[in-house]
Amino acid sequence: MKKILQRHEAYVFIIILVFSALITTINPNFFTLENLFDLLKSTAFSGILAIGVLLVLISGGIDMSFAAVATISEYTSITLCLKYGGSMLTAFAIAMVVALVLGSINGLLIHKFAIPPIITTIATMNLYYGLLIVITKGRWIYALPSCFNSFSQIRFLTLTTESGIPFGLSVVTVIWFVLMALTAWMLKFTRLGRSVYAVGGDATSAARVGINVMFTQVFVYGFMGLMASFAGIVQALLVQTVAPNSIVGKELNVIAAVVLGGASLSGGKGTVLGTFLGVMLLAIVQNGMTLMKVSAVWYDVMVGLVILISVGFSSFREKHNSNVRRIDVLEDVVLPEGARV
Repeated sequence: MKKILQRHEAYVFIIILVFSALITTINPNFFTLENLFDLLKSTAFSGILAIGVLLVLISGGIDMSFAAVATISEYTSITLCLKYGGSMLTAFAIAMVVALVLGSINGLLIHKFAIPPIITTIATMNLYYGLLIVITKGRWIYALPSCFNSFSQIRFLTLTTESGIPFGLSVVTVIWFVLMALTAWMLKFTRLGRSVYAVGGDATSAARVGINVMFTQVFVYGFMGLMASFAGIVQALLVQTVAPNSIVGKELNVIAAVVLGGASLSGGKGTVLGTFLGVMLLAIVQNGMTLMKVSAVWYDVMVGLVILISVGFSSFREKHNSNVRRIDVLEDVVLPEGARV
């Protein structure tokens, strides 16, 4: 039990329980299966993006262009499907190819020219998004292929409310969970996953032990692109429209959720479980404020407070533990007479 409580994820989970209990006392509708399934479904978009951001942060980088990549891949995929026809599989495949190319370009630029990732991805964010607006003239797509509507209605578990309204485990939630499971497996059990942690911890040392740093960095940003493509299609499934400006601007909230889950901006640290908890905590705060009829203008204030309290407490605990370990080491050292530490 003591070992579990030493993990950052445990404290995020405790905060989730506290918030959930508080919200439920004010509005019992929060703690219902219907609200839980709806919450998971509406959070799938940001949750999928957070998976990609997690790998980027673990590798020691940062990506500010993933919302633009998601928008371009979504817009391109649906436009081609409307023009030439295609199924959901076709839509996902087109989006994945487009996003993989755009994400990999980020990785290549960062590695080849040694430009700081934040500068590179801010530049590509403006480049990608600007080209999209120029080419499309900012037009919205209101009529999606018919397969989008039918696919979005799929449920892997269907229940009904007392009034007979169906609800359940949506296909978009399942997509999110499958992507999390695959990413967690890759990070824990594959050489590539260990390489991502190694590069984030110290790229120079990683190169010395034989890790291909260039391949790892390109993979990480390409993977971010893949997650952006899934998120873009999921966004279209949820809202049944495509707007060039609907996703761009959400980058900081996603990054904040991943950091809240325990990932480090300096690299080498982070878990899929922590990311899931961070995303859910921010989603619960927003959902709870809606159910408690708190004005939406307070949402950013609450998010800031939650992040500061959670991350600040975790950092204080780690600093305290490192001081304790240092004292223990010094107590075990036998110094020659007259020597000083």
